[in-house]
Amino acid sequence: MESLYLTRVMSCKLSVNISVKACNFRPIRQLGFIHQSHLLRKLTVVRSDITRNGNEFDDFADGLHFNSDSLDEDEEKVKEEEENRGVLLGIDRDESGSVIALHLIPPSGEVAIDSDQDEAAEPEDKDEVIEEEKIQTRVTYNIVFVTAEAAPYSKTGGLGDVCGSLPVVLAGRGHRVMVVSPRYLNGTSTDKKFAGAFDLDRRIKVHCFEGEQEVAFFHEYKNGVDWVFVDHPSYHRPGNPYGDGHGAFGDNQFRFTLLCHAACEAPLVLPLGGYTYGGKCLFLVNDWHAGLVPVLLASKYRPYGTYKDARSILVIHNLGHQGVEPAVTYKNLGLPPEWYGALEWVFPTWARTHALDPGEAVNILKGAIVTADRILTVSKGYAWEITTVEGGYGLNELLSSRRIVLNGIVNGIDVSEWDPSSDDHIVSHYSADDLSGKAQCKTALQKELGLPIRPECPLIGFIGRLDYQKGIDLIRWGIPELMGDDVQFVMLGSGDPLYEDWMRAAETTYRDKFRGWVGFNVPISHRITAGCDILLMPSRYEPCGLNQLYAMRYGTVPVVHATGGLRDTVENFSPYAGDGNGEGTGWTFSPLAKESMLQALRTAIMTYRDHKSTWEALMRRGMLRDFTWETAAIQYEQVFEWACIDPPYIP
Repeated sequence: MESLYLTRVMSCKLSVNISVKACNFRPIRQLGFIHQSHLLRKLTVVRSDITRNGNEFDDFADGLHFNSDSLDEDEEKVKEEEENRGVLLGIDRDESGSVIALHLIPPSGEVAIDSDQDEAAEPEDKDEVIEEEKIQTRVTYNIVFVTAEAAPYSKTGGLGDVCGSLPVVLAGRGHRVMVVSPRYLNGTSTDKKFAGAFDLDRRIKVHCFEGEQEVAFFHEYKNGVDWVFVDHPSYHRPGNPYGDGHGAFGDNQFRFTLLCHAACEAPLVLPLGGYTYGGKCLFLVNDWHAGLVPVLLASKYRPYGTYKDARSILVIHNLGHQGVEPAVTYKNLGLPPEWYGALEWVFPTWARTHALDPGEAVNILKGAIVTADRILTVSKGYAWEITTVEGGYGLNELLSSRRIVLNGIVNGIDVSEWDPSSDDHIVSHYSADDLSGKAQCKTALQKELGLPIRPECPLIGFIGRLDYQKGIDLIRWGIPELMGDDVQFVMLGSGDPLYEDWMRAAETTYRDKFRGWVGFNVPISHRITAGCDILLMPSRYEPCGLNQLYAMRYGTVPVVHATGGLRDTVENFSPYAGDGNGEGTGWTFSPLAKESMLQALRTAIMTYRDHKSTWEALMRRGMLRDFTWETAAIQYEQVFEWACIDPPYIP
């Protein structure tokens, strides 16, 4: 193959009409491309289509022949004419010497052809070698979160935090994100949170509960996310999203069935930003409240060609809540009769109300597990626990059968809200580089709570619901022994009246050592997190847990039961690891017993008192851990990719 120098570039298709005058050639062996950053990074080899008409192309080929004796002379001229270098044109010949193809040849250097001016560019540095830049393409998705709560609009716990933070981060990473949640109005000041949402003037009829139910949609575009709120009178009542002071609402199955049907229609009928999300969506359905979405996709949409390219990912935040109702209510869900088996649930004999009770029920979360394309939990540890008899709540065998699509991703935290270097709720700011402000936060907390101001006394804290899951009974049994040590203890939370009354009584009994704040207060929770030395979390099970993440972020050392997300996120302290410098961010204890809890607490207390440098290293390691939502979002994107590679799951 020979190479000719192309000193004039002409954009055209080679044909019989090409004239020798159209392009000027001279031979050359050294090939080089010139680079300009705003032009093409790489010029690919192109074989031109050549057509023949009579002998005109032969005339063109004859014009390309050159005398080999003049080759060396021409090469010397090339060096003298570097400024006029152009693009190289390669000639392919057959065995007879006839020209069979012309093509541009990628050289050893750099070349760019300005597509606007069709002329060769001159290199700024002839000796510079610029490597080909790899361009990474990020796949983006239309993502629809379906959830019973999403902060700041509605929140009772971790579910609201996840569905209020993760969508914003995913939107920031280029995805189109919608969050579908009820529009709760309870006649209080919290209704103002929905003030920015406007009626889309789009009504749909939902066929469920043996009739047509009309729902409306409200919309607010905020932080790059489409927040869509399903409006219906059943969401307008005092209380929280699930109940009031008298217990859970009796029509929750109806309320969340409406949510699921509306969420399936929203991407198809709501022209947000001028166009709909369409049928190619990723539905992230959260807990049983949204559990009918994957069932509806499989039973009512895909069989008729709708959502055939959509995928559903079930996110289990707490397996203990499954949406179980009597079997007779199946007809209310708006599902085809033949899909009853997906939701069918039979209670074990010991759990039935009487001897003649058949134990038949429908389980919405079970239906979601059966029909979802992938399943996520909020920590790797919890993903394993729910496949065991102890943690599976009767669904362990079903979850084990789908283990191949079951993953766990630890929740992130809002590092802008929970940042000790800028937190408006604490009296003094501090960081891993300067911990002096934490001592001031501790003093201020002791003063606010009416405890003796003693910087040297370990201050232990607890923040959470007062119920059996959180291990409050262990704290209650262990407090008399713990108060025998020189420590202070503060608790913040509400829940079981039994434990609320116990907290008040303990405060009276241990006046200088114990404080119990019944209720929940966001500023106080920040000040307790910043002011305490140790945070205690003896949860029986904890799918993820957020308070231990907040604690480490604030240099408060966690002591936790080794379960679920607590075990995943708190690295047990080892003083002799890391070349003798120690490793770990806190203490985990197991089994779940008062003795194990007290032993772990006493070890932490001893380290705090007798090994100050080790304690500060513990604090810093915890503060430097990465628990951002950005890290979690990257892992979610990997699951999105897996979900889209596989075809829709058909049970």
